[in-house]
Amino acid sequence: MKSAVETLNPTRVRLTVEVPFEELKPSLDAAYRKINQQVQVPGFRKGKIPARVIDQRFGRGAVLEEAVNDALPKFYTEAVTEGELTPLGQPDVDITELRDNELLTFTAEVDIRPEIALPDYSGIAVTVDAVEVPDEDVDEAVGRLRERFASTTVVERAAADGDVVKIDLEARVDGEVLADGVANGVDYTIGSGQMLDGLDEAVTGLEAGGTATFTSELKGGSAAGSEAEIAVTVTTVSTRELPELDDDFAQLASEFDTLEELRASHRERLVEEKKYEQATEAQEKVLDALLELVEVPIPQKLLADEIETRKHNLEHHQLSQLGMDLDGYLKLQEKTAEEYEAELKEQSEKGIRTQFVLDEIAKVEKLNVSQDELTEHLVRRSQSSGMSPDQFAKAVVEGGQVQVLVGEVRRGKALATVVESVTVTDTEGNDVRLDEDEVEEGAEAATETAESGAEAAEAAESEATTSGDGAGTKSGD
Repeated sequence: MKSAVETLNPTRVRLTVEVPFEELKPSLDAAYRKINQQVQVPGFRKGKIPARVIDQRFGRGAVLEEAVNDALPKFYTEAVTEGELTPLGQPDVDITELRDNELLTFTAEVDIRPEIALPDYSGIAVTVDAVEVPDEDVDEAVGRLRERFASTTVVERAAADGDVVKIDLEARVDGEVLADGVANGVDYTIGSGQMLDGLDEAVTGLEAGGTATFTSELKGGSAAGSEAEIAVTVTTVSTRELPELDDDFAQLASEFDTLEELRASHRERLVEEKKYEQATEAQEKVLDALLELVEVPIPQKLLADEIETRKHNLEHHQLSQLGMDLDGYLKLQEKTAEEYEAELKEQSEKGIRTQFVLDEIAKVEKLNVSQDELTEHLVRRSQSSGMSPDQFAKAVVEGGQVQVLVGEVRRGKALATVVESVTVTDTEGNDVRLDEDEVEEGAEAATETAESGAEAAEAAESEATTSGDGAGTKSGD
């Protein structure tokens, strides 16, 4: 077999492959055996029909087609290996010449990973927010804990700010009650602003049994984004009483003996949260700076697949879980369809560029993924999926997605390698030294944000490295 590679553009090549006929003999023999088991000829036992009889009765062309379709994936794979290519997806195959007992020639066009010239990224410098936890943040955290221990008492008076009211709601659009527009027995704290715009004003001043109507834009459900007429009925009014902020409260609400110890604990937790946010911010800014330094051609079919995957994930998973359609989502986000498409394209391009660049860094730096690292990543991903680690691991294995997770960890390690070699300062001019675990975990989060879980390049490479049946199928078209 001889093969040659022609570069059509930075992300697509054409392979021209010549196969001497003798190399087709194993597939030709297999074709005769297969046809033997599928047909019957009077005077011959099944499986014992001579080749010349099969040629006479069914045509040599049928045998050659079966043999070529069987052999193409093997010869295509050998040509890819010989050309040191990394294909993305299945090839478009065209048989250009087939001379019986002489020669098979075919071409295969396929997208490939582009060659990437990595820059010297050690000069990257980014600025991140300083880690600051003002007393107001601690007060707010302790206040939220205090809210959880509030007691309520039903009162016979008009509802006022801060009261808890039990309400029934009914939403109408164009005069029709929505199928999912009725809710009864809902507890609502006046002034929280956590439900519908206009609800606070509607219920303030109402006593038990009082009713009011108001107009508001629905934030979820089948008519999300639509203006609706809301009828609200107050069934009970309760006053809220907060416990005193003292040592007794600290002992009631925590394992600490004093309020001062409780506040110190909250401050320490907030500092750790700020450090994690700072690490994630650093990874994201370093990634953006890195991508600005690198020219990355993008295969257009891969880009189209990535856009479609992201669109499907949003419309058929996230929005369906929210009970919202795309029109409602766009209205809620105040975006036009054109802006939505442009945003999807931009996100998809960044996701693909991120994968290509970080994979190249991982390759150059010879970064590997240990079993422990993969397990830790799997546990983190399972938490965000709402599944147990065992359930998530089973789904990953059954879905053939193990290499996708390995790729995520490798890219996180690649970005962490870059972050460790650049300059990071905070807004106060201090050098920021990030914890190694925070760097890798934050880097994984940053790359997942950029890639958005679509893994188009991963899927395309996975498809390209399977048995190659697509090559044979294409040739028979």
